[in-house]
Amino acid sequence: MSSETSNIYLAGFMGSGKSTLGPILANVFGYGFVDLDEQIEAVAKKSVTAIFSDDGEEGFRRMELSVLREVSGLGRTVVSLGGGTVARQENIDLMKSTGLLVYLKSSPDEIFKRIRCKPGRPLLRRVDGAPMEDAELMSRIESMLAEREAFYAQADLVLVTDGRRIGLTVDELTRRIRGLIG
Repeated sequence: MSSETSNIYLAGFMGSGKSTLGPILANVFGYGFVDLDEQIEAVAKKSVTAIFSDDGEEGFRRMELSVLREVSGLGRTVVSLGGGTVARQENIDLMKSTGLLVYLKSSPDEIFKRIRCKPGRPLLRRVDGAPMEDAELMSRIESMLAEREAFYAQADLVLVTDGRRIGLTVDELTRRIRGLIG
């Protein structure tokens, strides 16, 4: 895939480093940067949490696909995906046809450490909206990772982010991406 036209899509579970690494990688490659969830919020004129509350997960996923289609046409853009964007084959097919899909892989323990103090994540709350207890949260992370593993396995590049410093992660990602897009 040519670096002149391809996008770089950063996939991974919430807390895997997509939003942190995305702008840095965009700078390294001279690409634009889009955080897909932020773009969805701008289009919807409400937060992801409000979209989930008002329209349910299915309504959010429809909006996500619509915005992903727009963003995929930009070219030369690093796109930080929502944690569940890859959980639909249609999304994966679109991303792989317009760029490189990178999976930032983190263990359940690492994800738990990174997100347990971020209660605003709609998929990590109970049905009544209350935050989950630690054991319940860990179980939810493990089950969501298991549900998405077949989708993550389709990535063009996988990088484990557990215990890595940002600088070293960026260096390795840059080297490996350059090897794939030239």
